[in-house]
Amino acid sequence: MWDFETDADYQAKLDWADAFVREEIAPLRYILDNPFDVNDPFRNAIIKPLQQKVREKGLWATHLPPELGGLGEGQVKLALLNEILGRSGIAPMIFGCMAPDTGNAEIIAHYGTDEHKAKYLQPLLDGEIFSCFSMTEPQGGSDPLEFTCSATLDGDHWVIEGEKWFSSMAKHAAFFIAMVVTDPDDKPYRRHTMLIVPSDTPGIEIIRNVGIGAWGERLDPKAEHAHIRYNKVRVPVANTLGARGEAFKVAQTRLGGGRIHHAMRTVGMARDALDMMMERAVSRRTRGRVLSEMQMVQEMVADSWLELEQFRLLLMRTAWKIDKLNDYNKVRADISAVKVGMTGVLKRITDRALQVHGSFGISDEAPFVHMLLNAYHVGLADGPTEVHKSTLARLLLRDVEPCEDVFPSYTRSIRLANAQEKYADLLAQHGRL
Repeated sequence: MWDFETDADYQAKLDWADAFVREEIAPLRYILDNPFDVNDPFRNAIIKPLQQKVREKGLWATHLPPELGGLGEGQVKLALLNEILGRSGIAPMIFGCMAPDTGNAEIIAHYGTDEHKAKYLQPLLDGEIFSCFSMTEPQGGSDPLEFTCSATLDGDHWVIEGEKWFSSMAKHAAFFIAMVVTDPDDKPYRRHTMLIVPSDTPGIEIIRNVGIGAWGERLDPKAEHAHIRYNKVRVPVANTLGARGEAFKVAQTRLGGGRIHHAMRTVGMARDALDMMMERAVSRRTRGRVLSEMQMVQEMVADSWLELEQFRLLLMRTAWKIDKLNDYNKVRADISAVKVGMTGVLKRITDRALQVHGSFGISDEAPFVHMLLNAYHVGLADGPTEVHKSTLARLLLRDVEPCEDVFPSYTRSIRLANAQEKYADLLAQHGRL
């Protein structure tokens, strides 16, 4: 049970991780061309020893519990760790818990065969390979009911035909997990199947890799999000994850975890923005005073701290409920609430931090534009904010009983009459009627 204190042994690990991320990992963003290029000897000479240190501390791949092949101790402890990792975009990879690998590992751990686990899951957990989740489509976004990328049976193989969009990490992945239409005439949520597609399978065409946030400039050589065309790509039927038509069920295994893990890392990034805002506030002078003495800046700091702490408490309670109930479906409302909250919190805190920094804040010497783009990114990843607001409202309203009377049940005159009826004898005894 988490009671606002962390046990001493795990806190010592968190303290080590905090120093490790700040001192060893954070500087790497300035010297590594591409931290995901496993064929770069310079990258490997830096990254692999750091990953080994994480393993030695028992903090490697903590997103999965031991029974599924990981070293995890639950979502609460993972949240505490991910807050620290969220301060660096490279840190999750060095700790073996990077998206989309975390979600893909959960899918294979739950639905993969022993062969799948040996061929794909174990190398993924060992940090030897990367993976890709190939779901969204150019014409349909993240709505599976609009998907057209399909797979048809031909003997003991599926044949995949169609396009996918924003398939992150495809150019580095050893395999994709693709959600495809296999039964177009079935019920809406029984039309899709999840397949493992090795990245070297003939017929996979990466049309282009797109980056985030640039327009009218040269293409970003570090762009990681692929527009893919599957040209009659053949994969064995044995590569099916779960039963045919069960892609929705399989997807929820990764999406529930993916949403909460994004939120955990978002806390770390938002805290970083707040720390920078406060350093600037006590350092910068204008009109004869430091910024921290000005009430509007004080309001920015106070609002940011309050929003971050409120969001963190919602997140930690949601993580606790996942640990307690061991079923993402039973925590759907909470996860949707976290998903809705995180993008707004990060946007608002980063926006204030940027404003306090003035022109320096929008320059490429500061991280705030990147942070703002990430806020929009997490508002779209694993389902847009608007969908999760609708889900949250629907789940909250589902069990509310409607009032049959013309006036609502909380009308004062109705409640007065109910109270008088309940305590009629006492009221009569004391002459209050």
